[in-house]
Amino acid sequence: MSGSAKKAYPPVYPHRRIEKIGDNLFMARGSIKFNSFIRLSRNMAIVKSGSELTLIDPIRLNARGLRDLDALGTVKHIIRLGGGHGSDDPFYVDRYKATFWCQEGGTRYREPPIDRVLTEGGELPFGGARLIAFSGASFPEAAIVVASGKGVLLTCDSLQHYGDYSNNNLTARIVMPFIGFPKTTVVGPIWLRAATPPGGSLRADFDRILAQNFDALLGAHGTLLKTGAHAAVERAVAKAFAK
Repeated sequence: MSGSAKKAYPPVYPHRRIEKIGDNLFMARGSIKFNSFIRLSRNMAIVKSGSELTLIDPIRLNARGLRDLDALGTVKHIIRLGGGHGSDDPFYVDRYKATFWCQEGGTRYREPPIDRVLTEGGELPFGGARLIAFSGASFPEAAIVVASGKGVLLTCDSLQHYGDYSNNNLTARIVMPFIGFPKTTVVGPIWLRAATPPGGSLRADFDRILAQNFDALLGAHGTLLKTGAHAAVERAVAKAFAK
Protein backbone atom coordinates (compact mmCIF):
# COMPACT_ATOMS: atom_id res chain seq x y z
CA MET A 1 0.00 0.00 0.00
CA SER A 2 1.25 3.49 -0.78
CA GLY A 3 1.86 6.36 1.62
CA SER A 4 1.01 5.92 5.27
CA ALA A 5 -2.24 4.03 4.67
CA LYS A 6 -2.50 0.88 6.76
CA LYS A 7 -4.76 -2.02 5.93
CA ALA A 8 -7.47 -2.66 8.50
CA TYR A 9 -8.01 -6.25 9.58
CA PRO A 10 -10.83 -7.71 11.68
CA PRO A 11 -10.10 -7.70 15.43
CA VAL A 12 -8.72 -10.56 17.45
CA TYR A 13 -11.50 -12.41 19.26
CA PRO A 14 -11.02 -14.56 22.38
CA HIS A 15 -9.19 -17.80 21.69
CA ARG A 16 -7.19 -20.52 23.39
CA ARG A 17 -3.57 -21.48 22.87
CA ILE A 18 -2.50 -23.83 20.10
CA GLU A 19 -2.94 -27.52 20.96
CA LYS A 20 -1.45 -30.61 19.36
CA ILE A 21 -4.18 -33.01 18.22
CA GLY A 22 -2.23 -35.51 16.10
CA ASP A 23 0.98 -36.25 14.25
CA ASN A 24 1.99 -32.89 12.73
CA LEU A 25 -1.53 -31.62 13.33
CA PHE A 26 -2.58 -28.81 15.65
CA MET A 27 -5.61 -26.64 16.35
CA ALA A 28 -6.41 -23.23 17.79
CA ARG A 29 -9.90 -22.85 19.24
CA GLY A 30 -11.31 -19.37 19.12
CA SER A 31 -14.46 -17.41 18.42
CA ILE A 32 -16.12 -14.95 16.06
CA LYS A 33 -18.69 -12.23 16.67
CA PHE A 34 -21.76 -13.28 14.70
CA ASN A 35 -23.85 -10.24 15.58
CA SER A 36 -24.33 -7.78 18.45
CA PHE A 37 -25.59 -10.53 20.74
CA ILE A 38 -23.92 -13.77 19.68
CA ARG A 39 -20.28 -14.86 19.68
CA LEU A 40 -19.71 -18.33 18.20
CA SER A 41 -16.88 -20.83 18.50
CA ARG A 42 -14.43 -21.01 15.63
CA ASN A 43 -11.50 -23.36 15.00
CA MET A 44 -8.31 -23.26 12.94
CA ALA A 45 -6.43 -26.39 11.96
CA ILE A 46 -2.65 -26.25 11.48
CA VAL A 47 -0.80 -28.89 9.45
CA LYS A 48 2.98 -29.13 9.76
CA SER A 49 5.05 -30.53 6.90
CA GLY A 50 8.75 -30.35 7.64
CA SER A 51 9.27 -26.77 8.75
CA GLU A 52 6.28 -25.47 6.78
CA LEU A 53 2.86 -24.72 8.26
CA THR A 54 -0.51 -24.67 6.52
CA LEU A 55 -3.36 -22.83 8.24
CA ILE A 56 -6.83 -24.14 7.44
CA ASP A 57 -9.78 -21.75 7.90
CA PRO A 58 -7.58 -19.33 9.86
CA ILE A 59 -8.54 -17.37 12.94
CA ARG A 60 -6.50 -14.34 13.86
CA LEU A 61 -4.33 -14.94 16.91
CA ASN A 62 -3.16 -12.47 19.53
CA ALA A 63 0.55 -11.62 20.01
CA ARG A 64 1.20 -14.63 22.24
CA GLY A 65 -0.65 -16.89 19.83
CA LEU A 66 1.45 -15.64 16.93
CA ARG A 67 4.63 -16.33 18.89
CA ASP A 68 3.41 -19.87 19.55
CA LEU A 69 2.60 -20.25 15.85
CA ASP A 70 6.02 -19.02 14.77
CA ALA A 71 7.64 -21.45 17.22
CA LEU A 72 5.94 -24.34 15.38
CA GLY A 73 7.36 -23.48 11.98
CA THR A 74 7.03 -21.09 9.06
CA VAL A 75 3.55 -20.25 7.76
CA LYS A 76 3.68 -20.94 4.02
CA HIS A 77 0.11 -21.78 3.01
CA ILE A 78 -3.47 -20.70 3.81
CA ILE A 79 -6.46 -22.90 2.92
CA ARG A 80 -10.07 -21.72 2.92
CA LEU A 81 -12.47 -24.68 3.01
CA GLY A 82 -15.79 -22.82 3.12
CA GLY A 83 -17.30 -19.97 1.16
CA GLY A 84 -18.75 -18.49 4.33
CA HIS A 85 -15.33 -18.09 5.95
CA GLY A 86 -12.31 -15.97 5.12
CA SER A 87 -12.32 -12.80 7.19
CA ASP A 88 -8.85 -13.49 8.63
CA ASP A 89 -7.21 -14.89 5.50
CA PRO A 90 -5.80 -11.54 4.29
CA PHE A 91 -4.05 -10.97 7.63
CA TYR A 92 -2.04 -14.18 7.34
CA VAL A 93 -1.37 -13.89 3.61
CA ASP A 94 -0.04 -10.37 4.12
CA ARG A 95 1.94 -11.15 7.28
CA TYR A 96 3.68 -14.25 5.97
CA LYS A 97 3.47 -13.74 2.18
CA ALA A 98 1.74 -17.11 2.19
CA THR A 99 0.24 -18.94 -0.78
CA PHE A 100 -3.57 -18.82 -0.72
CA TRP A 101 -5.51 -21.98 -1.65
CA CYS A 102 -9.26 -21.77 -2.25
CA GLN A 103 -12.04 -23.07 -4.48
CA GLU A 104 -13.30 -20.77 -7.19
CA GLY A 105 -16.78 -19.26 -7.06
CA GLY A 106 -16.85 -17.72 -3.59
CA THR A 107 -18.62 -14.37 -3.32
CA ARG A 108 -18.63 -13.42 0.37
CA TYR A 109 -14.89 -12.75 0.76
CA ARG A 110 -13.06 -11.81 -2.43
CA GLU A 111 -9.69 -11.17 -0.81
CA PRO A 112 -7.01 -12.30 -1.01
CA PRO A 113 -6.80 -13.36 -4.67
CA ILE A 114 -6.51 -17.12 -5.15
CA ASP A 115 -3.00 -18.40 -5.82
CA ARG A 116 -3.85 -22.11 -6.08
CA VAL A 117 -7.32 -23.45 -6.88
CA LEU A 118 -8.56 -26.30 -4.71
CA THR A 119 -10.17 -29.14 -6.64
CA GLU A 120 -11.58 -32.56 -5.81
CA GLY A 121 -8.69 -34.91 -5.16
CA GLY A 122 -6.27 -32.23 -6.40
CA GLU A 123 -2.93 -31.07 -5.08
CA LEU A 124 -2.56 -29.90 -1.50
CA PRO A 125 0.43 -28.18 0.13
CA PHE A 126 1.13 -31.25 2.28
CA GLY A 127 1.14 -34.98 1.70
CA GLY A 128 -0.99 -37.77 3.14
CA ALA A 129 -4.28 -35.94 2.63
CA ARG A 130 -7.24 -35.81 0.26
CA LEU A 131 -9.67 -33.00 -0.51
CA ILE A 132 -13.36 -33.70 -1.12
CA ALA A 133 -15.30 -30.83 -2.73
CA PHE A 134 -19.06 -30.40 -2.46
CA SER A 135 -19.75 -30.47 -6.18
CA GLY A 136 -23.49 -30.00 -5.76
CA ALA A 137 -23.39 -27.02 -3.38
CA SER A 138 -24.53 -23.51 -4.27
CA PHE A 139 -21.25 -22.03 -3.02
CA PRO A 140 -17.78 -23.44 -2.26
CA GLU A 141 -17.35 -25.96 0.55
CA ALA A 142 -14.82 -28.74 0.95
CA ALA A 143 -13.37 -31.16 3.46
CA ILE A 144 -9.90 -32.63 3.90
CA VAL A 145 -9.00 -36.03 5.32
CA VAL A 146 -5.54 -35.96 6.85
CA ALA A 147 -3.66 -39.22 7.46
CA SER A 148 -2.79 -38.43 11.06
CA GLY A 149 -3.37 -41.32 13.46
CA LYS A 150 -6.46 -43.16 12.22
CA GLY A 151 -7.40 -40.22 10.03
CA VAL A 152 -8.74 -36.76 10.84
CA LEU A 153 -11.59 -35.14 8.91
CA LEU A 154 -11.26 -31.36 8.67
CA THR A 155 -14.43 -29.49 7.68
CA CYS A 156 -15.77 -25.97 7.58
CA ASP A 157 -19.53 -25.50 8.05
CA SER A 158 -20.79 -28.77 6.57
CA LEU A 159 -20.03 -31.01 9.55
CA GLN A 160 -19.68 -29.81 13.13
CA HIS A 161 -19.34 -31.53 16.48
CA TYR A 162 -20.39 -30.08 19.82
CA GLY A 163 -19.11 -31.91 22.86
CA ASP A 164 -19.94 -28.71 24.74
CA TYR A 165 -20.60 -25.06 23.95
CA SER A 166 -17.24 -23.69 25.06
CA ASN A 167 -16.02 -20.58 23.22
CA ASN A 168 -19.63 -19.53 22.61
CA ASN A 169 -20.93 -16.63 24.70
CA LEU A 170 -23.88 -17.10 27.04
CA THR A 171 -26.51 -16.06 24.50
CA ALA A 172 -25.15 -18.51 21.94
CA ARG A 173 -25.04 -21.32 24.50
CA ILE A 174 -28.73 -20.76 25.26
CA VAL A 175 -29.92 -20.69 21.66
CA MET A 176 -27.69 -23.36 20.08
CA PRO A 177 -29.97 -26.36 20.83
CA PHE A 178 -32.98 -24.49 19.45
CA ILE A 179 -31.41 -23.58 16.09
CA GLY A 180 -30.23 -27.07 15.22
CA PHE A 181 -26.94 -27.44 17.10
CA PRO A 182 -27.42 -29.92 19.98
CA LYS A 183 -24.43 -31.42 21.79
CA THR A 184 -23.60 -34.01 19.16
CA THR A 185 -22.27 -34.28 15.60
CA VAL A 186 -24.44 -32.50 13.04
CA VAL A 187 -24.66 -31.57 9.42
CA GLY A 188 -24.75 -27.79 9.79
CA PRO A 189 -28.48 -27.09 9.32
CA ILE A 190 -28.15 -23.41 8.40
CA TRP A 191 -25.35 -24.20 5.96
CA LEU A 192 -27.29 -27.13 4.45
CA ARG A 193 -30.36 -25.00 3.71
CA ALA A 194 -28.26 -22.28 2.10
CA ALA A 195 -25.94 -24.61 0.18
CA THR A 196 -28.56 -26.93 -1.30
CA PRO A 197 -29.83 -25.78 -4.72
CA PRO A 198 -33.61 -25.80 -5.29
CA GLY A 199 -34.69 -29.37 -5.90
CA GLY A 200 -31.16 -30.62 -5.29
CA SER A 201 -29.45 -32.79 -2.69
CA LEU A 202 -25.95 -32.88 -1.23
CA ARG A 203 -26.24 -36.47 -0.01
CA ALA A 204 -23.83 -37.76 -2.67
CA ASP A 205 -21.15 -35.33 -1.47
CA PHE A 206 -21.48 -36.62 2.09
CA ASP A 207 -21.35 -40.19 0.81
CA ARG A 208 -17.98 -39.41 -0.79
CA ILE A 209 -16.73 -38.15 2.57
CA LEU A 210 -18.00 -41.29 4.28
CA ALA A 211 -16.05 -43.39 1.75
CA GLN A 212 -12.86 -42.05 3.38
CA ASN A 213 -11.13 -43.44 6.46
CA PHE A 214 -11.14 -41.15 9.49
CA ASP A 215 -11.69 -41.46 13.22
CA ALA A 216 -11.51 -37.82 14.39
CA LEU A 217 -13.37 -34.71 13.30
CA LEU A 218 -12.51 -31.02 13.59
CA GLY A 219 -14.94 -28.56 12.07
CA ALA A 220 -14.51 -24.81 11.82
CA HIS A 221 -17.07 -24.52 14.63
CA GLY A 222 -17.69 -26.60 17.74
CA THR A 223 -15.25 -28.93 19.47
CA LEU A 224 -12.84 -31.66 18.45
CA LEU A 225 -14.27 -35.17 18.27
CA LYS A 226 -11.22 -37.25 19.12
CA THR A 227 -12.51 -40.69 18.20
CA GLY A 228 -15.58 -42.42 16.73
CA ALA A 229 -16.07 -39.64 14.18
CA HIS A 230 -16.87 -41.86 11.19
CA ALA A 231 -19.84 -43.47 12.93
CA ALA A 232 -20.91 -40.07 14.29
CA VAL A 233 -20.85 -38.54 10.82
CA GLU A 234 -22.84 -41.50 9.45
CA ARG A 235 -25.54 -40.85 12.04
CA ALA A 236 -25.55 -37.11 11.38
CA VAL A 237 -25.88 -37.58 7.63
CA ALA A 238 -28.64 -40.18 8.01
CA LYS A 239 -30.58 -37.79 10.25
CA ALA A 240 -30.07 -34.77 8.01
CA PHE A 241 -31.36 -36.64 4.95
CA ALA A 242 -33.99 -38.78 6.68
CA LYS A 243 -36.78 -37.14 4.69
